[in-house]
Amino acid sequence: MSEIKQLTAMILKFRDERDWKQFHNPKDLAIGLALEAAEVLEHFHWKSKEEMEEYVKTHKEEIGEELSDVLYYVLNLSDDLGIDIVDAFKKKMVKNELKYPVAKAKGRHEKYDKL
Repeated sequence: MSEIKQLTAMILKFRDERDWKQFHNPKDLAIGLALEAAEVLEHFHWKSKEEMEEYVKTHKEEIGEELSDVLYYVLNLSDDLGIDIVDAFKKKMVKNELKYPVAKAKGRHEKYDKL
């Protein structure tokens, strides 16, 4: 069993033991995902580059917990929607490689349609 499938099984077991599936519709899972992503952002809000570098050194565990919450929602939502997230990720990376060829995108931050 892949690690993604193992993590998903852990999430489903956690959810099902608490009878929370009844609350987990796609809309609410997507909202939860956005809220957890915002909690990741809170760690960096209003900090300079130097402040962020120092903050990350002393708050890795807390940031990791927020990233884990994001992953929880991604895996839960993808499972509920029947999306093979590993396959979807690989396909998206192929598209990204086409949209952002190294020759045009290397060292640049513009969106693909501005390269």
